Amino acid sequence: MNLNHANRVTVIRILLIVPFVICMLKINEPETGHIMRYIALGIFLVMALSDAYDGYVARRKNEVTKLGSFLDPMADKLLMTCACILLTVKRTAVAGFVLPPTVVVLIIGKDLFLLLGFMVLYFMTFQIKIFPASIGKIATALQLTMVAAILIAPETSLLFEGWIWFLRALWWSAAGTAIIATLIYIQAGSRYIDDF
Repeated sequence: MNLNHANRVTVIRILLIVPFVICMLKINEPETGHIMRYIALGIFLVMALSDAYDGYVARRKNEVTKLGSFLDPMADKLLMTCACILLTVKRTAVAGFVLPPTVVVLIIGKDLFLLLGFMVLYFMTFQIKIFPASIGKIATALQLTMVAAILIAPETSLLFEGWIWFLRALWWSAAGTAIIATLIYIQAGSRYIDDF
């Protein structure tokens, strides 16, 4: 299979999840933890920017493919699942800024529910149909911002006293948007099955 430029960027983004996770596993080590957190943040920012870049390139060069339509959201979901779980577990969370488990359940639950819906849709219609929605892009943007904000929280909270409140607003905005996105995708999938 010949990958176009946008799809190659997406594959690289998926591969970068491994060093991101390795760094996150070491962020609370006494001597090197803060360096590992900075490296994890750098890798995360590269992945977040490449997410915007590969979508832009695919549209601009008219390289939108079925593979890219599948790989791009899969890369987002893999990254967010890993990041959310690691930021909730005490051993790998940023000290003092642990992501609430409820937020993680809602974000990952949305992705698992959508995966299940995708499989049901496929077995009922024997077609692959992906429903991109603006709310999904907003949810992803909020989640990416949330993770980056947590990773910079130790330094930023020293400069901005209300940073924890900003983080909490991000946590619950990301969770709420995930719920809304799930409902919209359910409606779109139901309509597609009814019209099939």
